[in-house]
Amino acid sequence: MTRRAIEMSNPYRIDDDITLSGFTGRAHRPGDGSYDELRRSLNPAVDARPALVAEAYGMADVRSALLAARAHGVPFAVQATGHGTHAGAEGGVLVRTTPMASVLVDPVRRIARVGPGARWGHVLAAAAPFGLAPLSGSAPDVGVTGYTLGGGLGWLARRHGFAADSVLRAEVLLADGRHVTASADSHPELFWALRGGGGGFGVVTSLEFRLHPVSQVYSGFAYFPIEVAGELLEAYRTWIDTAPDDLSTAVVLRRMPGEGPLAGRHVAQLKVVHAGDEAEGRRLLAPLLRAAGPALLDETRTTTYADTAMGGTPNRHMSMLEEVPAEVVDVLVAAAGQAQTVEVRHWGGAMSRPGPDAGPVSHRRTRLSVIVDTPVPGLAEALRPYDNGGTFLNFLADTGRTAAAWSGADHARLREVKRAYDPDGFFRVGHVVER
Repeated sequence: MTRRAIEMSNPYRIDDDITLSGFTGRAHRPGDGSYDELRRSLNPAVDARPALVAEAYGMADVRSALLAARAHGVPFAVQATGHGTHAGAEGGVLVRTTPMASVLVDPVRRIARVGPGARWGHVLAAAAPFGLAPLSGSAPDVGVTGYTLGGGLGWLARRHGFAADSVLRAEVLLADGRHVTASADSHPELFWALRGGGGGFGVVTSLEFRLHPVSQVYSGFAYFPIEVAGELLEAYRTWIDTAPDDLSTAVVLRRMPGEGPLAGRHVAQLKVVHAGDEAEGRRLLAPLLRAAGPALLDETRTTTYADTAMGGTPNRHMSMLEEVPAEVVDVLVAAAGQAQTVEVRHWGGAMSRPGPDAGPVSHRRTRLSVIVDTPVPGLAEALRPYDNGGTFLNFLADTGRTAAAWSGADHARLREVKRAYDPDGFFRVGHVVER
């Protein structure tokens, strides 16, 4: 498509001579060499064409782009890595914060302060020399800010809670261009909303959060023949009742990619992160290993937390469950015959014990999640009798179900915060709370 054709099909075209007052970054328009790369999300279902992609180098650049979008009455969105992009700023202004990737670690106070473009790999590398760890996710290339605002379910969450629970302070650019500090003592309602309510209240230009004293873990994967998937899941559904908070696990039924020692095989995989020593980890896992029998491959080992990359499952279906009865085991084993990946993950622990000032990360009492990466006909209906009806913002692709990520009381409170800080609904792209 030619640039002229793109502009004619774009109802929100921003003229080439627009002035981004105070903007020091780089602006990319349809037809420019880097435009297609920078507008792209990691979600293949999102193919929006913003009128302008602004690479921001600092808070002033973000404000300049925000005020330009307001002046032209067009959609506005922010993207760092694209992991959490589920709707595009079609015809609007897309701010890329990737260059704003600063990371500062205070090892004495056990605190990290990051820019909106920072990825978890940056924080892991900065914290590891001090024996500290963030509550990061499954992959080091995920953006810190978006992940944390959505709640942040990591592999230390059973021990230390959601990533949102460790946030101490946020610098926020509001819809009217004001820049404020949100903390327990400053704009406390905004601070509450940001810790699990998503990014629809402002642009977070700096985030400060606790780090935790974790250096080494026993982690990795053990693989078993897919034929023992039922036995492994049957053992897992009762084994989780006694699993300590230091141990995070998932059972994954997957078809292996076309490389490596198990290339092309259909396997049952056990994912493990134990924030303790290897001998204790193996002792705790013994009932599952007995149920599954001899492993095809055991890649569990003692390693640094910074080198632990557990990988995630793309979400095409998610259910939140309190139990996995035998009927659900049968449904999941059957679904594995049609899907690339079916993941059953244990929640609970510190996630289910929030402090009195915790943010609106909801459905904390959920014990298990099921994520499937491929549409499977009839799966949702089969799991519905066992599903608690909730969802999790980080794992939710359907922006029409955003409200389901919170309890009714939290959603009502979030709407009050939205009305107070974004009264005209300027932030409206993606997972946002309606006024």
